[in-house]
Amino acid sequence: MDVLRIPAAVTSRLPGRLGESVGPPVVSVVRMQGVISAQAAPVPRQVLSISSMEKVLERAFAPERLAAVALVINSPGGSPTQSQLIGDRIRSLAAEKDVPVLAFCEDVAASGGYWLACAADEIYACSTSIVGSIGVISAGFGLDGLIERWGVSRRLHTAGGSKSRLDPFLPERSEDVAWLTGLQEQLHDRFTGWVRERRGDRLATDTELFDGEVWLGERARELGLVDGIGSAHDVLTERFPDAEQRPVEQRRPLLARLGAGGSAAQAGLSGGIAGAGHELLSALETRAAWARYGL
Repeated sequence: MDVLRIPAAVTSRLPGRLGESVGPPVVSVVRMQGVISAQAAPVPRQVLSISSMEKVLERAFAPERLAAVALVINSPGGSPTQSQLIGDRIRSLAAEKDVPVLAFCEDVAASGGYWLACAADEIYACSTSIVGSIGVISAGFGLDGLIERWGVSRRLHTAGGSKSRLDPFLPERSEDVAWLTGLQEQLHDRFTGWVRERRGDRLATDTELFDGEVWLGERARELGLVDGIGSAHDVLTERFPDAEQRPVEQRRPLLARLGAGGSAAQAGLSGGIAGAGHELLSALETRAAWARYGL
């Protein structure tokens, strides 16, 4: 009597008892690349937000034979709120599935990028990775002199004295700067609290870690900001030698899959010249975020 034998490579991907009882354990590898922002970018996968990452994270934590989840991070930071939302979602899924999370810093895991890394139980970096920048920054332009030079009058009407704070077309006011500084200090306290909560007594106590400074990987290890030096492939292969390292990626938008996802097409869909101007500004802001770290 002939017995049909189904290859393990096939059964390992079948649901239920038939598939999940055989095959190697799985380590899901999630690449987290880009500026952290709720706003879209000229190339959507260059931006990290809770809306772009939630389904990815759910798929990463879904396999039945899951041994660990690896986060490969390359981000100069961005929105504190989006950083917190993504980090909190990682922790809730890790607790639900009871699996370890390992983070791997590539070129840069700074500011919000390091916030994401702290969502992991262990953090690794390359010796040349840029790590840290535990601080808060706000940037803008003062254009009041420019419009005055060109004879342009600003017509702004508000109900409430605080509605026009930090308007770039008005002269900067000291009370507005004090208000912004207060917000930054509160955000900084939240950031440092998160790092202390996640890193605990691994943090060095003889060096100021929360002044916005950055360090290369080896020094970050000495300071307790990371646990070791190594790439995702090498560390995961050593730690989980029998596991399948399975990439879990963001799904590309339909236009990108059809080969029409360029910034020009997106600008056309979003409103011609105005859309193109928005895309250009977004691209410049993204470039500036990376440039702060020489990248």
